[in-house]
Amino acid sequence: MKDFKNLKAWEKSHQLTLLVYQISSSFPAEEKYGLVSQLRRSVSSIPANIAEGCGRGSDNDFARFVQIAIGSACETEYHFLLAKDLGFINEDSWENLNVKINEVKRMLINLNKKLRA
Repeated sequence: MKDFKNLKAWEKSHQLTLLVYQISSSFPAEEKYGLVSQLRRSVSSIPANIAEGCGRGSDNDFARFVQIAIGSACETEYHFLLAKDLGFINEDSWENLNVKINEVKRMLINLNKKLRA
């Protein structure tokens, strides 16, 4: 069993999750059960799946959870775009979030390749 807290992909995705919780707290109140909920679930699913995968018995099992995390990262990326287009975040915030989510996606893709090699 691996310690997920030692993985850079987990650390980056955890930090992104904390940032998203902070940013989304300023979204309109009527989005509490809409975009805020969806965004928080998708972004927190990334480090959660990394953590769960680390607890699995094999690299193949771990790779499956990393693949799920990649899907959640893609979903999160879309939610960032939606939040920008709805005017909930400005262009600069969106660009910053977009850089961060793409960095996490690259790390997850590389981790997945290593696990499947």
